[in-house]
Amino acid sequence: MTSTASDKRSDKNQTAAGKAVDTYLIRRLYFFLAPYKWFLLLALFLTLGGAFLGPLRPYLIQIAVDDHIAQGDVPGLGRIMLFFTGVLLLETVILIGNTYLMRWIGQGALFRLREALFTKIQSLHVQFFDKNPIGRLITRTTSDIEALSDLLSSGVVNIIGDLFRIIFIIGFMLSMSWELSLVSLSVLPILIYATFWFKARVRVAFLNVRDQIARLHSFVQEHIGGMSIVQLFGREKKEAEKFERINKEHADAHIKTIFYFAIFWPAVEVIASLAMALVIWYGGAQALAGQVTFGVLLAFIQYVRQFFVPIRDLSEKFNTLQSALASSERIFGVLDTPDELPEKADAKKPERMEGYVRFENVTFRYNAGEQEVLREASFEVKPGEIVAIVGATGAGKTTIINLLLRFYDVSSGRIIVDGIDIREMKQSTLRSYFGLVLQDNLLFAGTIMDNITLGNEDISREHVQRTATMVQADRFIKKLPGGYMHRITERGTSLSMGQRQLICFVRALVYDPAILILDEATSNVDSETEYLVSKALETMMKGRTSLVIAHRLSTIQHADKILVMHKGRIRETGTHQELLTHKDGIYRRLYELQYRDQTKPAV
Repeated sequence: MTSTASDKRSDKNQTAAGKAVDTYLIRRLYFFLAPYKWFLLLALFLTLGGAFLGPLRPYLIQIAVDDHIAQGDVPGLGRIMLFFTGVLLLETVILIGNTYLMRWIGQGALFRLREALFTKIQSLHVQFFDKNPIGRLITRTTSDIEALSDLLSSGVVNIIGDLFRIIFIIGFMLSMSWELSLVSLSVLPILIYATFWFKARVRVAFLNVRDQIARLHSFVQEHIGGMSIVQLFGREKKEAEKFERINKEHADAHIKTIFYFAIFWPAVEVIASLAMALVIWYGGAQALAGQVTFGVLLAFIQYVRQFFVPIRDLSEKFNTLQSALASSERIFGVLDTPDELPEKADAKKPERMEGYVRFENVTFRYNAGEQEVLREASFEVKPGEIVAIVGATGAGKTTIINLLLRFYDVSSGRIIVDGIDIREMKQSTLRSYFGLVLQDNLLFAGTIMDNITLGNEDISREHVQRTATMVQADRFIKKLPGGYMHRITERGTSLSMGQRQLICFVRALVYDPAILILDEATSNVDSETEYLVSKALETMMKGRTSLVIAHRLSTIQHADKILVMHKGRIRETGTHQELLTHKDGIYRRLYELQYRDQTKPAV
């Protein structure tokens, strides 16, 4: 087989696959339009009415010229003009009503799609966000969905309307003169070839455009979030050069689509002009010979003009369709992301929350074939115990927390909470056991009260204030304008690091969790605030199971048990005093490194 034949077969296969994908995506998009199906039928009916009334006007003009003007029938001309005016008014009313109806339907469908996408993103496992840039996900929920606006608001229905308008035009033309109709439509093969050439190239171009938009959003989001680092290290020029490259590729992708339209639209105009010239040439000769009337020739000239209007509209709507399908392909890619942490249908729920935790030979690696970050970890935390986890960076401390909260699933072994394997519990039930305070104190734009309760109306203001008083946060909150209703900016940048951390303490404790997790929770507060928080935590951790990750060993000396980790393994276990007795132990070395300028520990 020759390479040319092989290429042609490959192109056919790709075209068939593309059509199958397009049909599949349109069917899936219809799901979001389904609640409006009766309104869609009404819109379709109105569209078909408008598609008929437009081609009716040249037909009425032909009747007015041949049957009334040529015959000198003034009363008849008045009646036909009155009817013509009525058709224009009805067409205007249909156009206004149909435009409003379709936009209303489209916005409703976009609302459902945007809600479904955001809900899906919230339910995805943490590992998904490790692999997908935040800017790309922002693109999916904003510009990709907006790219569907025209398609869902008017695209499909108007495409059907344009197709029927073409059919009605051809029908009226054939009813007047089949010969002149064939002459007018003789340019269709050229138009069909140009359309298929355009379609084959513009789809690929639009897919590339969506990719470049996602890259651009990812870069901008990442660098605005890290602007302080960029400016601190004087990287403005280098980052601007990177942005210039990404921006140029983005612009080039758009220019490529513009190139195809720059060829296609003038081609349609030339073909339309050719059709008009043929009608005037052949129809004029027929009119002079008396074989067609002047009214028919006048109507055909208008029909040729009308015929290429929906053709141009269809090319623009094809632009919309291709952009929308490229976006929907990426949106459904997110919606179809499998849940790598599946929940059992018969998920269990403990009878009561006691706060018992046990790790049984737990091993974990982030991806298959990668090195294990946690190896055969086994320990237990009894209800009410305070257990601290220490170790160098990368030892596996935070991994233990991520596995316990089931942000990831263990590679082997199992984790038990109150006698139940956490894989047999609903994730929402499991996580309701925990109060978590991280080193990265994330706050949202809104009031302090909203940031503490996260919109939970069951938590009273009095309960929030009592909890804030316990962790010494009430002092500074009362001094803020508006107190608990004081509005803070995104990520809480209007507050100090210590104030943000204290609010995170209140947020964790206000839910009265059975198990409290502190991951470097006091690392971002000053010494005075740390002392106040430590005193408050001593009260809060009494009778509550607590897991504390800390680099500063002074904060965990009173723990019931300390787990010392090194390279993914638990190497030592014991109390602060017990671990200090091991002269060559890891914990003692860590302690001496932190206190080498002070008196050596007594053993």
